[in-house]
This record gives sequence, C-alpha cells and structure tokens, in this order.
Amino acid sequence: MKLIIKKLKDDKNLLMLLLAVLSIAAAIANPSIPFKRDIYNYIFVVDISQSMNTEDMMYNNKKISRLDFTKATLRTVLEQLPCKTKVSIGMFAGVSVAATYTPIEICRNFSAINTTIDHLDWRSTWSGNTRIRESLVNLARLIRSFPESAQVIYFTDGEEAPKLHVFNTRDLTQFQGGNDWLFVGIGSDDGAPIPKYDSHNQLIGYWAIDSFALQPGIAQISESNIGTRNDSVAIGESDRYISKLNEEYLVSISKEINGSYIKGDSAANILLEMKKQKAAWRDQSNLPLRNFFTFLALILFSIRFFSITKIKKILTKKMYAKI
Repeated sequence: MKLIIKKLKDDKNLLMLLLAVLSIAAAIANPSIPFKRDIYNYIFVVDISQSMNTEDMMYNNKKISRLDFTKATLRTVLEQLPCKTKVSIGMFAGVSVAATYTPIEICRNFSAINTTIDHLDWRSTWSGNTRIRESLVNLARLIRSFPESAQVIYFTDGEEAPKLHVFNTRDLTQFQGGNDWLFVGIGSDDGAPIPKYDSHNQLIGYWAIDSFALQPGIAQISESNIGTRNDSVAIGESDRYISKLNEEYLVSISKEINGSYIKGDSAANILLEMKKQKAAWRDQSNLPLRNFFTFLALILFSIRFFSITKIKKILTKKMYAKI
C-alpha cells in the first residue's frame, strides 16, 4: 500500500488518471445529496372586466391593453417558477372568481397553463360589474375547496364599478384568509378611455362617464339593482370615462386583509414579492451529483493530457537543441 501511495506521489499523471477513473465510476453510480426546499401553490387571479381592455400599457415599445400586458407578464413569471410548483389560473368578474382548474404542477403542465393564459378574454365575463371587495370573500371560499391551499396573486387595475359608497362597501375587518395575498396593480397613472366592444370583439365606442355614476336615489347593495347602471357609449371624447390604476385603493384593501401590493410593471419585482409569501410545504428532494463527477473527470483528463503534451514539447525542444 505504501509503495502504491509513493508511486502516486511521484507520478502526478498516474494520480490524475486514477482520480479521473474514480470520478467516472462515481458519475455512473450517480450519488445524491438530500436537501429540503419550499414548495409553493399559487392561484393567479386575472381581472377580465372591461376596464382591463384599456390601452395604457407599453410592451415592446407598443401600447397594449391592461389584459394583454397582464398575460405577457404572467407568462414571464411562470417561466421563472421551479418545478413542483403548482399553479391555477383564475378569472375575476362581477363579484366572484372562477378557477379554470385546481393548482397543477407547472413543469408537466406548462403548455396547458400557457394555453389557458392565451385564452383569457373579457368576453368570458359573467357580469358587467367589477366588485373587487366582494370577490375576496368568494375567492377565499374557492381556495378552501382546493385539495391544497394556495397563495393568491391578484392582477387588477383596482377599478370598482359601480363606484363604492357607504351602502355597497363591504366591511373586511373580520375577513379571514387573505394573509400574504399579493395584489398586482395593472394600469397607468395617466389613464385612458375604456373601449367598448361587441360580442365579435369589434370596437363600437368608449364607455361614457354616466356608466360609472351612481343612479340618483338608488343604494346599489343587492344583485337585483347592481346591474342596472347606465351602459351607454360616450357621445364624444369629453364624455368618455377615463380609467386609471387605483393604487391608493389597492394599497388600502391589501392592508385591510394583511396582504401586500406591488405595481405590476416589472415581472422581476413581482417574483421578488412572491418569495415573501409563505410556502405551501417543505419538500424532501435529492440533488444528483452525476453531472458534477462527469465534469470533474473531464477536468482531470484535460489536466493529464495537457501535462503529457507539455512534457513531449519540452523533450522535443531538448533533442533539437542537442542537434
């Protein structure tokens, strides 16, 4: 044994060759290191009400609607999520949120999830109103029906329609289930008119100011009268309702339910904020070391080959020098 050790010390090339062979053997055996990591479940809720058709967002130097900007941002966010993360896509309109499916594993279902995002459309709405506060209670109820809990990422411009007043503002002081929910604000501070489309998605005008005004003498607190607001088209530019991102309202409502808010103009910032949310569970995984040992063997072989080549060059130079 001592002779072998001495031989290896004296012959560095032999030592490199032995280590390379051992590395290849280790790569074939493919050992692994156990480690734990946080696993997250998400439901990405997208506001598909008509105010999200407002074209006041820039993407690739082109002005697009809030809904299209949300879809592009959502695709970018999903690309960064690790495997084993489970995702559901939800749609918000009226007073409720509908989930397209319960959270599914992102890597195995990446194509299906992206197809769902592609098909998000304002024409899927089941109500002409937008009542974000009311939707939170229904959203919490929806999540409780899932096999596993999920964190909420809520994309919206914060536009309540009809406007809130003392009779139709739900009290959220006793609301439970909103901890760590993240509201993502979509829209600009300057705002733009809300386009009005027909069922074939053809522009027929813009929503009028009267469409968002409360009816005189009517306290809109029930489903029976909440859908009776004016839905006429604006006569001229001065008559158009200008929709803006209501950040102040979204910040306020997020604080009421112990959630958080971020402006949705950067997918990277959204991902950073998502990391602050609590994980669904911790998963025991194994980190395979095959690639590491394969790379190590390649380096050792390269060092040995370089050493032999270098020695040959030195010997060749000495021989020519003697000649």
